Amino acid sequence: MADVGFIGLGNMGGPMAINLVEAEHSVTVFDLSQVACQQLRERGASVASSAAEAVVGVDYVISMLPAGKHVADIYLGDAGLLSKLDGSVTILDCSTIDAATARRVGEAAVKSGIGFMDAPVSGGVAAATAGTLAFMCGGDAATFEKARVILKDLGKNIFHAGPAGAGQVAKGCNNMLLAIHMIGTSEALEMGARNGLDPKVLSEIMLASSGRNWSLEVYNPYPGIMDDTPASKDYQPGFMVDLMVKDLGLAMEIAQQCDIDNAMGQLAAALYRQHQQSGNGKRDFSSILQKLQNDSSA
Repeated sequence: MADVGFIGLGNMGGPMAINLVEAEHSVTVFDLSQVACQQLRERGASVASSAAEAVVGVDYVISMLPAGKHVADIYLGDAGLLSKLDGSVTILDCSTIDAATARRVGEAAVKSGIGFMDAPVSGGVAAATAGTLAFMCGGDAATFEKARVILKDLGKNIFHAGPAGAGQVAKGCNNMLLAIHMIGTSEALEMGARNGLDPKVLSEIMLASSGRNWSLEVYNPYPGIMDDTPASKDYQPGFMVDLMVKDLGLAMEIAQQCDIDNAMGQLAAALYRQHQQSGNGKRDFSSILQKLQNDSSA
């Protein structure tokens, strides 16, 4: 078992840290939220008074932070964690951030002789809780092999996407596609419903046909079709619209940097921003169906 310093105990980080404790790793956590820290203490983790204290003597550092600026602040500079760690430590940043910051932190870690991977996740809170996340890792092959030792206790699909920053690019591509097929699925189901089709029957037809996709099969956006989806729980997240807007913004940055005209991605980003601005930021992203319904009835 490994000694792990875990920084960031939000909706995703908290369940991930609990899974590491339950896998019998020695886990020391830090978060600005005392409530989050107390919840981990009750589950068997040690609580540090600072990020620097959390990483003393550990084998792995795992961070799950809101944005690139937070990742840069915690790792870089004279007071950053990279200045306090050595080559015996492997850093796994599981935050979803811009690829440029991931590359910058990764390059700084390499210069310090420290293994670093950007390892954003897919699967949402449910997968974080169940330990079935997908990890998209960016970094060198040796660090990836070390990463797999600990990530296997957090997820079921662990991919080496390429060098530093590649994990963030893969996450951006994935979530852009997710947004597009969630919107398309919502449009198809609502179009069928308005023409007298039962959305459940239409879902079964499309699942057996060429329109089959993850949103339809696992996360159906129409209420009452799948009992355990946010759509059947008044669109309680799940994966918030706010987070989808954030991820689509990162995807747009990636597209601009490589000069691709991702028209479908741009439209998806615009539609989710509109949905967010209508007061739906804290609702599940599958509630985009309601935007379609509301706009059409206006």
